[in-house]
Amino acid sequence: MLVIFDCDGVLVDSEPLSNTCFARALQREGLDWSVEETMRRLMGRSMKSCVEIVEGILGRKLPGDFVERLQVETLQIFRDAPLKPVAGVVAAIEAIEAEGVATCVASSGGFDKMEVSLGVTGLGPRFEGRIFSASQVRRGKPFPDLFLKAAIEMNEQPFDCVVVEDSVPGVQAARSAGMRVLGYVGAPYADRDAMGAAGAFLFGDMTQLPALVQG
Repeated sequence: MLVIFDCDGVLVDSEPLSNTCFARALQREGLDWSVEETMRRLMGRSMKSCVEIVEGILGRKLPGDFVERLQVETLQIFRDAPLKPVAGVVAAIEAIEAEGVATCVASSGGFDKMEVSLGVTGLGPRFEGRIFSASQVRRGKPFPDLFLKAAIEMNEQPFDCVVVEDSVPGVQAARSAGMRVLGYVGAPYADRDAMGAAGAFLFGDMTQLPALVQG
């Protein structure tokens, strides 16, 4: 068995910080979205997909340095906040691994972002050599490519994988990959109805996770 963790919002409590930066960047480009609206429309998607969505709404290309500037601002706020692990997730990982279950990370975020977010929270060494990014595949979430890559690299079959997600695109990607999905809805911004409709089994406390993984 393999447990595949999303990063933002599942391992690290980064979604409010990330989307605050994203909303500010979009407002500078004339798209007046609140943090909540930014999360609803973009959370869980690869940066490439987010840019395509925003450019479609604006009807023009974003500046060439938009993504780079956004990343610099986001990583700085991660360091300054400082970013913390999601409550209870460290103990949950330890309990899962104690049962001999393999774990890895598969995120829409790039490696630079995960290096900082997992580093600041102390989670990086735990997943060393087992971190996968949407930048490695042609299509990000909601397509299954990233989760399938993680399964292949970890030498596991999709039907023997459990994905822990907090976004609708992530749930859709895992279900398309033929994997069981546990949808974390412990955060106040979680879209419970949409995640459930997409096929996730919902849970609100990371202390529940080890038992849920075992089915």
